[in-house]
Amino acid sequence: MQITPRVLKGFRDFLPAEEARRAKFIRILEDSFARFGFLPIDTPVLEYADVLLGKGGGETDKQVYRFDDHGGRDVAMRFDLTVPFARYMAQHRSELYLPFKRYHIDKVFRGENTQRGRYREFTQCDFDIVGTGSISADLEIITVIAGAFRSLGVPGVTIHISHRALLNRYLETLGVSAHTESVLRTIDKLRKIGRDKTLGILTDEIGPEAAASVLAFIEVEGDYGTVLAHVESLLGAAGPEVGALRTIGDALEGLGLTEVVRLDTSITRGLDYYTGIVYETFLTGAESIGSVCSGGRYDDLVALYSKESMPGVGASIGLDRLLAALDELGIAGDDGTGADVLVAMQDAELLGHYHALATGVRAAGFRCEVYPDDTKLGKQFAFAERKGIPIVLICGRSEYEAGTVGLRHIVDGSRYDGLPLDAAIDRIKTLVAGGSRPAPEPAKDR
Repeated sequence: MQITPRVLKGFRDFLPAEEARRAKFIRILEDSFARFGFLPIDTPVLEYADVLLGKGGGETDKQVYRFDDHGGRDVAMRFDLTVPFARYMAQHRSELYLPFKRYHIDKVFRGENTQRGRYREFTQCDFDIVGTGSISADLEIITVIAGAFRSLGVPGVTIHISHRALLNRYLETLGVSAHTESVLRTIDKLRKIGRDKTLGILTDEIGPEAAASVLAFIEVEGDYGTVLAHVESLLGAAGPEVGALRTIGDALEGLGLTEVVRLDTSITRGLDYYTGIVYETFLTGAESIGSVCSGGRYDDLVALYSKESMPGVGASIGLDRLLAALDELGIAGDDGTGADVLVAMQDAELLGHYHALATGVRAAGFRCEVYPDDTKLGKQFAFAERKGIPIVLICGRSEYEAGTVGLRHIVDGSRYDGLPLDAAIDRIKTLVAGGSRPAPEPAKDR
């Protein structure tokens, strides 16, 4: 019986052009994180269910993929990379030093409703600092976010920050602190469901007057200092959270980030484990996609697995959502080709020579592949054009005996014949530096 090929809803295959773009972004992010002194780690996709459940909130728990394995163990697939990292720190504390800075780029899984930029299997790019409660660590996460998007060449980035204690304190002044968790989760959905629905839900939870006051509190606008001063006046007195935000605000000018970072009291983050500074990042023109990088401080999470307190702060770039936002903005990614040069196969008896030529081209720093079959050159040119390879290197029997090769530039049809390999490589450098290459042919079923 023939099986119908299909993929589960919310899961995807990636064709070469798409995966090349993703891989390029991951390489850039890894380099960006490493420049700040972050080190790579890895954790299993599967964890014991009790390790994961109850850490992100009731709504998140409902989205966790959970089942009994063949040994009858209650296991679950990770829904983010932060909770497994907290378990990791508790388990490997004796092998690590504090503060510890890590990055982890991998797939996570949530059985949520799929929509643009949101899937059930998706890639997170996490970076965290654990083992210090210093405001320096919170500030550094901001600089890492800004530096990462600068390295990616992504325009129009704004980093929105707040502190969870701001709204907690304000709810106390309104006398509705018993509803703090539900109010935080509702506000976290503001950009998704809109102001009217948010007001309606808040009204049902805490009454119309308190709901209106909460919306007024989170809708304060202005520059960083103006918002902070207004919030402080509403709270009645400065607390440690206000002092932390003021310290960060004072540092932004020296970092050149005053136009990038905004104080936004509507930022709460929906996961229960956040305790302090929180971040969300948006791209101008693609706000409907949502935050492309989120995170915050989680001072109590590791304590769930260890007697030792290990405060932490970090953020995560959602790779899939970021790429969806760039698509919406019409910003192209990687060209998707796997090679700069295709070595044509004209004589099967010269197989070893063709691979030697390809080795020489690769040694010069270019991506190169050998066409596997001895067939008509027209077919091989068509293959190069379809795949987006700009240059075909030709060596028939006469070129082989003369110790030369020929080049064909697929883009403009120009020819370069009778070249020793060194001269051919110099010409390849010129052609590749010109940046012109055929666009890879899109798959017909996409």
